[in-house]
Amino acid sequence: MDRDDELIAAAGRGMAVAYWNAQAPERAAIRSAHGDRTFAELNAHANRLARALRRRGLAVGDAVALLCGNRPEFAEVWAACTRAGLRLTPLNWHLTASEAGYIASDCEAKVMIADARFAAAAQGAVATAPQATVRIAIGGAIDGFTPYEDMLSDESDADLADPVLGGAMLYTSGTTGRPKGVHRAPTNDLENRLYKLYGYRGGDVHLCTGPLYHAAPLSISMIVPLSTGTTVSLMDRWDAEETLRLVEAHRVTHSHMVPTMFHRLLALPEAVRRRYDLKSLRFILHGAAPCPVHVKQAMMDWLGPIVHEYYAATEGAGTVVAAADWLRKPGTVGKPNPPEQVIVANEEAQPLPAGTIGLVWLHALQGNRFQYFKDEHKTAGAYCGEYFTLGDMGYLDDDGFLFLTDRSANLIISGGVNIYPAEIDAVLLDHPAVSDAATIGVPNDEWGEEVKAIVELKRDVIATPALADELMAFCRARLAHYKCPRTVDFTTALPRSDNGKVYKRLLREQYRGL
Repeated sequence: MDRDDELIAAAGRGMAVAYWNAQAPERAAIRSAHGDRTFAELNAHANRLARALRRRGLAVGDAVALLCGNRPEFAEVWAACTRAGLRLTPLNWHLTASEAGYIASDCEAKVMIADARFAAAAQGAVATAPQATVRIAIGGAIDGFTPYEDMLSDESDADLADPVLGGAMLYTSGTTGRPKGVHRAPTNDLENRLYKLYGYRGGDVHLCTGPLYHAAPLSISMIVPLSTGTTVSLMDRWDAEETLRLVEAHRVTHSHMVPTMFHRLLALPEAVRRRYDLKSLRFILHGAAPCPVHVKQAMMDWLGPIVHEYYAATEGAGTVVAAADWLRKPGTVGKPNPPEQVIVANEEAQPLPAGTIGLVWLHALQGNRFQYFKDEHKTAGAYCGEYFTLGDMGYLDDDGFLFLTDRSANLIISGGVNIYPAEIDAVLLDHPAVSDAATIGVPNDEWGEEVKAIVELKRDVIATPALADELMAFCRARLAHYKCPRTVDFTTALPRSDNGKVYKRLLREQYRGL
């Protein structure tokens, strides 16, 4: 067995970090504003936490909810769950207590691990999820929670004798209703060897720019680099100039970003951009939202042909396009490999000829289809045979490269973050002045899109700027702020079909044409 196969075998048992502890124990694994870890320290803490959770009754397949910023403990919790056969659900720390509590309850978390910075949300969440009886506080005290250091202090740091591969289950709202867990059996992120795309080698450093509760930063910016022995530099909060400073200070070679970050980096004064030595950068990967061609071209004019792109979702993989291919075919999101991985087809998933616009369908992971946790009906509705769709529209050119022409009908993507209008509509409809509401995304030069609500008021209610402000505040009191409308418009009648359904497409066309 060669070294590469040994690593993949170790990762298949959840022990990739342990492998690198044996190979390079003093190599930096995590650098962050909240502390650093070598691979030896990361591995030791993961072993201690895994034993502590087992001692408190956690068994293979049990769930752990994690409400935590970008700090070393996030990586330790992931590594512990991965080797103890546990199911990790990271929680978005922007969520309200009730939103976080719903997910913690729905995922059946027996453990809640929370960053003290988010104590109020953590305490509110466990009130909604009383089955989370093991409660652990990171980075400070939370009433009713055991300090993380105390939880680990009496446990052995030796590698587990019986590791079992665990995994993560992230939540996505879909187009309607409450968030749903995207569940599949634990998989080894290195098994398909896609990690070779990144070209990691000894001494490389990956800069994690996004919050680890998101699927892409979690996998691309933490799991894969750590599993390949690559140092991860964690940004606590993203800032354009701080990104450049960290690239120079840590000799960063790789990063994952979203188009909004490109926009802000390019907006820095030329003198600021020239101030930092960025020669170490070899690979930037981006996705999560459409990137305007001129923005991506400007990034490569600045940094060189090192900007690569993917098209995928929490539910599964799609395409990847290298910088050289994109420069030949600006705007493409890649060539499906194998060709059947992505098809452009009609609503019955029957392929259409090259150049014909249709629905973009992704092939489910071979032998490991995702399921929406505890929702067989929604799972069944997501598939057509072996394929599922996000609702995106596009076409394949004569060379087999995929181009997207429009996104999922109702999904709003703001700063690379998915926002589902149904959640916002439901909150607005609870307001006593609102008869009906339709939330849409409207263009924003920096964020890609911003949230706008168009509201039909009840009879005798007068539309005023003060009422618009009241409705936005009403949403902010009940939803994470990034989901809330930035503007509210009033209308006497929303456009409807014969059966009463609101035509959001007409609203989007109206507002995007302004």
